[in-house]
Amino acid sequence: QEGYTHDIIKAWGTAGTASSPAAPTLFSIREKSPALSEEDRKKFHSFVAKVLYLGKRTRPELLPACTFLATRVTCANEDDMTKLDRIFKYLNGEPDLGLTLTAGQALNIFAYVDASYGVHADGKSHSGAVISLAGGPVFTKSSKQKLNSKSSTEAELIALSDSSSQVIWTRDFLIAQGYSIAAATIYQDNQSTIALIAKGRSTSEKSRHINIRFFFVKDRVDAGEVKVEYLPTKAMIADVLTKPLQGALFKELRDKLLNCSD
Repeated sequence: QEGYTHDIIKAWGTAGTASSPAAPTLFSIREKSPALSEEDRKKFHSFVAKVLYLGKRTRPELLPACTFLATRVTCANEDDMTKLDRIFKYLNGEPDLGLTLTAGQALNIFAYVDASYGVHADGKSHSGAVISLAGGPVFTKSSKQKLNSKSSTEAELIALSDSSSQVIWTRDFLIAQGYSIAAATIYQDNQSTIALIAKGRSTSEKSRHINIRFFFVKDRVDAGEVKVEYLPTKAMIADVLTKPLQGALFKELRDKLLNCSD
């Protein structure tokens, strides 16, 4: 989508570049920031939709910023406009990046699931998920969780439970096409979450409140449909979909997400 990217950069009319799509303050909301005029708000809404279209197809590293700004289109202020301008400055510096999909020797499903605890202004966490069949993602998602959690472990469990449905559907779809598919591998970087999944229940006063529906993954693990494995945070590709990373770590995980690393 290089042509589309260059077109929307030109239409926005930005100058300068940025090293990442969002500043560390992406999820913060400054209520005292002046509201946009109706004309500017419509422009904001239109261009958020344009970058969201790009992010959902070939530039998934944009998704944390895009999905947050999409929640602001009816009440956007000058801070939000600055955050949108940052996305275009980033695109201005990296206009030709995109997904690279490569085939593997065997058809296997690998998923990376992560969450950032309590990063939104209302205390909710943010989930990120990546599904790959070999090299490069065939599915990506970056979304605010729908309920408040009491710990990072709970936030990770919610992300894993919500994302595993798509993983299981992907496996079932491929099996229906006649492929023989081994158990899908879901990578997680929280050892406490993995322990909860392995047990299928809470064994601590700190986690007894967690709704039983988030443990359904245990049944799928026992059935041999999925397996959950630990992956260190610095190697967790989905981390780039949960928060506004900066610097070398952002570039490293972005390149792994896009499958364009050297």
